[in-house]
Amino acid sequence: MREFIVEADGGSRGNPGPAGYGSVVIDAATGETLAEAAEYIGVATNNVAEYRGLVAGLRAARELDPTATVHVRMDSKLVVEQMSGRWKIKHPDMKPLAAEAARVFPDAAQVTYEWIPRAKNQHADRLANEAMDAGKRGEQWSPSTSTAELDARSTSASKAADADTGAATKVAAGWSAPADLGPPATFVLLRHGETLLTPQKRFSGSGGTDPSLSDVGRDQAERVAESLARRGTIQAIVASPLTRTRQTAAAVAERLGLDVTIDDGLRETDFGAWEGLTFGEVRERYPDDMNAWLASPKAEPTGGGESFAATARRMAVTRDRLIAAHAGRTVLLVTHVTPIKTLIRLALGAPPESLFRMELSAASLSAVAYYADGNASVRLFNDTSHLR
Repeated sequence: MREFIVEADGGSRGNPGPAGYGSVVIDAATGETLAEAAEYIGVATNNVAEYRGLVAGLRAARELDPTATVHVRMDSKLVVEQMSGRWKIKHPDMKPLAAEAARVFPDAAQVTYEWIPRAKNQHADRLANEAMDAGKRGEQWSPSTSTAELDARSTSASKAADADTGAATKVAAGWSAPADLGPPATFVLLRHGETLLTPQKRFSGSGGTDPSLSDVGRDQAERVAESLARRGTIQAIVASPLTRTRQTAAAVAERLGLDVTIDDGLRETDFGAWEGLTFGEVRERYPDDMNAWLASPKAEPTGGGESFAATARRMAVTRDRLIAAHAGRTVLLVTHVTPIKTLIRLALGAPPESLFRMELSAASLSAVAYYADGNASVRLFNDTSHLR
């Protein structure tokens, strides 16, 4: 399945005033610019122009491949939050435009949304301004091959190389949240305790056996429960449906006096025919599949397992839903290696291969804070001090 990035923008010189939009479709795998769209739309507001840009970008992506997954990046917080379903659409001018955008890809799961700073949306912004300039001259916008265009394409390719497949949030070095954003949604990420498979480093996902905690794992769960009780900051607990995570979550919940909500989005990756095998055994039995899996996040484990790209899309959707449900709260997510590494990767805007460069111990704690403007801050990673 192809993956596209759509960057869209719109502007109005007067709000309302002379307005235009710009959109660009980028191949997520290569960073190549595949299509551009821009139009002067007469007198309109900024928000109308931004929505028109979104619709045009989605249509251009659909014309290229109606089966593709599409990741929309815009610097309009309003459009991103409304199309993600987190904000209600109240303005009568916005409702038909949002409905029109939703109809382009009827399967809502095909499209994800990400807010980005204006500085990261320069290609679409430039197209929108070109369209407004053309309208001022009484002309229609048309593509060009100017030096500015070539530079913009190079910039977009660089950005696409950093783009994730499921709505990554970007973190600037030394960034701190403005006070008026309010408290973030903070996810404390707890990997489950050991099972009998853990010390042997066997693939243990959601597609094979469902092992319970070992004696060591149950002790680890009690230790992390004691540590979290001392900290006293957890306000809710959400866990993967697998046995090892439910058992770990139950130990913490009993100590904290909280209920556990089960969320299927937090399950581990399905490793297909590799379930229960060591890395070496997979390398011996399925060498070609293993090499492909190590080389591309889109490759699936043997037997129809789940690719890391698919896991990233699932985790981005789960993350956004839980952020919306727990705004301003501190929530314990009891889950697995790949989901936790993926949330960290997305928060950092790191490439998919970074998953292979993280060590995540059993019963370890990590933490990410998500702010109202779409930024994320990694607060903790692989803390095991409570186990010593």
